[in-house]
Amino acid sequence: MTRTANSRVAGVTFLAYTAATIAGMVLFGQATGGDNVTARLASIAEHPTEMGFVVVLTFVQCFSALALAVTLHAITRAQDETLALFGLVCRVGEGLLSGVSISQLLALGRLAARGAADEALGAHLLRNSVIVPATFFAVGSLAFSWLMLRGRVIPAPLAWLGVAASALLVACLPFEAAGFLRGALTDWMWAPMFAFEIPLAVWLIAKGAAEPRGVRPL
Repeated sequence: MTRTANSRVAGVTFLAYTAATIAGMVLFGQATGGDNVTARLASIAEHPTEMGFVVVLTFVQCFSALALAVTLHAITRAQDETLALFGLVCRVGEGLLSGVSISQLLALGRLAARGAADEALGAHLLRNSVIVPATFFAVGSLAFSWLMLRGRVIPAPLAWLGVAASALLVACLPFEAAGFLRGALTDWMWAPMFAFEIPLAVWLIAKGAAEPRGVRPL
């Protein structure tokens, strides 16, 4: 595809990815309300439709991550092929790991529908399974944001926001996975990323990615 086409596909995919992520989080929160594992499993049994939509939205996130891996690599590879390939691999890893989590969602739904009071298994399935793919996402985003900044592929302030938002997640997500980081901060640390990706999507659709400085057009 041409550079313009890759830019537009990336922009539309960013919007789809963001919308699917937010909608999935809201629906999963609605379906898993409760003070303990037993109550949360009972809530899931009462909300099969919401859980079904969470599965569908997770598929959207998986394939969006793969599409972004390819298109962002195409946009940034002229600046540094090796780093762009690293970003692609990270985003592909994110997509594949998110796909694995679909099996976990389906197992959670079956456990809840059975009315089984297996709290240990329920707690395992209810744990935050997005931290690992989210970390791959953050590292890939950092690589692509840095390349877009170096090449002035997008406006510098927007690229700097992407670098800072990605670096924040790269620094925080491993500590959240280890249990050292909890509470509202684990939600608020995503705010800069949403503030970056939505304007980035609009820019890529409307203006497209500029040719990187210092390299010949592909």
